[in-house]
Amino acid sequence: MITINTFFQSGWEHIVDINAYDHLLFVMTLCAAFKLKEWKQILIIITAFTIGHSGTLILSAFDIIPTDPKLIDLLIPFTIMLTAIANVINYEKNRKFSDAKIKYSIALIFGLIHGLAFASNFKFMLFSDDILMPLFLFNIGIEAGQLFIVLLFMIALWFYSNIINGAHSKWNLFISGAGFGIAATIFINAL
Repeated sequence: MITINTFFQSGWEHIVDINAYDHLLFVMTLCAAFKLKEWKQILIIITAFTIGHSGTLILSAFDIIPTDPKLIDLLIPFTIMLTAIANVINYEKNRKFSDAKIKYSIALIFGLIHGLAFASNFKFMLFSDDILMPLFLFNIGIEAGQLFIVLLFMIALWFYSNIINGAHSKWNLFISGAGFGIAATIFINAL
């Protein structure tokens, strides 16, 4: 039976479940270009992603947008690949996404796309016409899950930066490259 707490738990699991590795991969790739001292920017960008995700769920709940699983399976890894490419290009040019508004806008748009992956499931979970509380709890679960992943990611970055004394440019290149490679494999398999 679906209860109101189910929505928070579903949002949390939607992000931290190892089977949802596409979202984990996106969050890590999105954060790769940022240094530890830029943690506020990371929080803002993750929240922008969640807002985009929420927008898709609202549109889907009201049957405003169609959901084509084949297209979604291609778009999600494509967003990860684009994020990885942008990380490397901007870092190499020493811009590090200097225009934060563009980065936040991209996270918002990509959040809309990633929301499509769960939109149809969310619609089936609704047990009344009131979607505000379930949507709110689901998105709080998503945000909590993303912040948990970011916390683990930042601990790994701290360890890499302070214990190993690794260069952030290599961290960004490795995480972005891995994100691109895994996403490219997902994309090719979805064709």
